[in-house]
Amino acid sequence: MFSRAMKFLKKLYNGTLGLLSNDMGIDLGTCNTLVYVKGEGVVLCEPSVVAIEKDTGIPVGFGDDAKKMLGRTPGNIIAIRPMRNGVISDFEITEKMLRHFINKVHNSKSNGFFHLRPAPALVIAIPSGITEVEKRAVRDSAERAGARTVDLIEEPKAAAVGVGLPVEEPAGNMIIDVGGGTTEYAVISLGGIVYSKSIKVGGDGLDNAIMEYLRKTYNLLIGERTAEEIKIRIGSAYPLEEELTMDVRGRDLIAGLPKNITITSEEVREALQAPVQAIVDATKIVLENTPPELSSDLIDRGIVMAGGGSLLRGIDKRIAEETGLPVHVADDPMTAVVLGTGATLSMPARLRRRLVVKTRIDF
Repeated sequence: MFSRAMKFLKKLYNGTLGLLSNDMGIDLGTCNTLVYVKGEGVVLCEPSVVAIEKDTGIPVGFGDDAKKMLGRTPGNIIAIRPMRNGVISDFEITEKMLRHFINKVHNSKSNGFFHLRPAPALVIAIPSGITEVEKRAVRDSAERAGARTVDLIEEPKAAAVGVGLPVEEPAGNMIIDVGGGTTEYAVISLGGIVYSKSIKVGGDGLDNAIMEYLRKTYNLLIGERTAEEIKIRIGSAYPLEEELTMDVRGRDLIAGLPKNITITSEEVREALQAPVQAIVDATKIVLENTPPELSSDLIDRGIVMAGGGSLLRGIDKRIAEETGLPVHVADDPMTAVVLGTGATLSMPARLRRRLVVKTRIDF
């Protein structure tokens, strides 16, 4: 009797707080962190970058402010990414970054009486292949950052929900989420993952391939921001109808002086060949391990791509050509995962329990 009364009180307590708090869905990505507020939509999208003082370890900038410092900071300030390959590489800095973003959103929504709003409940997207220790690190970081409760959902599930796939139906749905540090694959049916795969190739890997190509081919050293700009402006995974060119500035590794060159989209495509092929090969492995009944569903439904990396020109055509299946890029692939975490906040408890990695409610 006492146990049932306690469960009722917990449910009532958390339900009351849920009406007052700004419950959030978070896509804690290698490149960007996005925050969704229940009832309002995506309210924050900033780089997962923190600038800190080297001597004291005190943060001096987060997100957009910190990214502007990448490669341009004085000796006593370093700009770092606390997330690597989709997982936390620096527990303490990630916690501070999360706290900053949560407070930034939470406080901006509070006024008058509601400056006393209780801490938010969070749904956070995580890579499908991370270990239990890494899951615990994400959960602990969020709890220490001020969350009331924390649910974890695997990124491909969140992306599938975010793009509107009928994940609760008894039919095969395949999603590819090309993030900054990883590419996540999943075949989903009845709210669960039938088969999943994660590879440590993503947007960062594409940028690094461009940097390495220019270093070897032209003895030109460029930074991450320049490589990303090249990828966005003229990068492709499939031949373009009209090839593009771009002027690139960097430092000559031999002379040590500033240098300017012109590169073509064909060259960039050659530079991206290895990581793009890795994404295609992993797609084939997932299809080979998909049960036959679900494979037949994919002939009609095709594959859906999400994540910022899916914006690379022609990557959908490349995968479609090599798999023989229709491939569709989500309307807004950058926000697919965070929209999925946001949708999970409003789901009926039955379906939500099937989607989240583990539900934990603290009193």
